[in-house]
Amino acid sequence: MSPIRILICDDQALIRSSLELILGTEESFEVVGTAADGQGAVDATLKLRPDVVLMDIQMPVLDGVGATAQITAATEAKVVVLTTFDRDDYLFAAIDAGASGFLLKNTEPEMIIQAVQAAAGGQALLCPEVTLRIIRRGTSGTEEQSAAAPQPALSPEDARVLGELTNREREVLIKLASGLSNAEIAVALFVSEATVKTHLSNVLAKAGVRDRVQAVVFAYRAGLIPSTES
Repeated sequence: MSPIRILICDDQALIRSSLELILGTEESFEVVGTAADGQGAVDATLKLRPDVVLMDIQMPVLDGVGATAQITAATEAKVVVLTTFDRDDYLFAAIDAGASGFLLKNTEPEMIIQAVQAAAGGQALLCPEVTLRIIRRGTSGTEEQSAAAPQPALSPEDARVLGELTNREREVLIKLASGLSNAEIAVALFVSEATVKTHLSNVLAKAGVRDRVQAVVFAYRAGLIPSTES
């Protein structure tokens, strides 16, 4: 099996070297390059064709959001955002730009490795501290607005997609949006994991989204999951 090709983008040399050291411990990984700003990340991605890009958000020349948008539009590379989580608006914009995962910069090395593996496999790993906060605030406004305002009306496009989903595909999407893995969804719905993967592939195709993160955002936006805490 070919190694997972990784590009590291961060404006701090210490962070780049630390990530390169962490990822270099995995035999199934190959760090193919690094970049110190977003434009450098775009250029390096087009040249080196990595499978996964670890992307900082706040950088000179071109920030991580702009770089993520260009990379996901022009290549098949998956982008995992690394952040200090001090700018929620950047995170929400990164979701719209096509990011496949989010990690805090103080994340344990094991989770960084898992995030790269998940992204390369077409899945996503969102650190627990940010998952629902990103999705709920990114699709429904601030937490205070979500609690006070009703769920917005479905757009015609979202309504069309919902109408095309089978009952089982909706069930799988709801379980996914609740944070379950493929294996956990399979157990909950009494089906095989291969069947879950098939349903998820159908959901991604019908919704016109590229990965699980985008599918979960769609589920919240479409009202399949309440946008406020129970």
